[in-house]
Amino acid sequence: MSESALFVGWGQPVRGREKRSLDVFNDAVTYYSERLQDGSIESFDPVLLNPHGGDLQGFFLIKGSSQGLATMMASEEFQRLHVRAGMIVENLGIIEAFVDDGVLTQLGYFTDAAGEFA
Repeated sequence: MSESALFVGWGQPVRGREKRSLDVFNDAVTYYSERLQDGSIESFDPVLLNPHGGDLQGFFLIKGSSQGLATMMASEEFQRLHVRAGMIVENLGIIEAFVDDGVLTQLGYFTDAAGEFA
């Protein structure tokens, strides 16, 4: 089971680049599918949001080991994909996160620290 994740979120496409944003979205799906097949990641979920008045329009939640995700993020292919994405969508963000077993580990750390202040 994974302990780490990447939250790759984005906003509206840059005006005039809407079609290109679909191409890069499909490139990202292909890239993450390949990483899933080669075992670099454990899963990825593309999510598109309904209009809600905020800047976030959608995201990928990519799960894997800390090491696997770090290696993937350091790769040239990952860097190039996200440079391209940043040119066609507003507010691209990549955030490291804890999931599954990683949440339990972090809660343990929190419990230990909270005990110091009780």
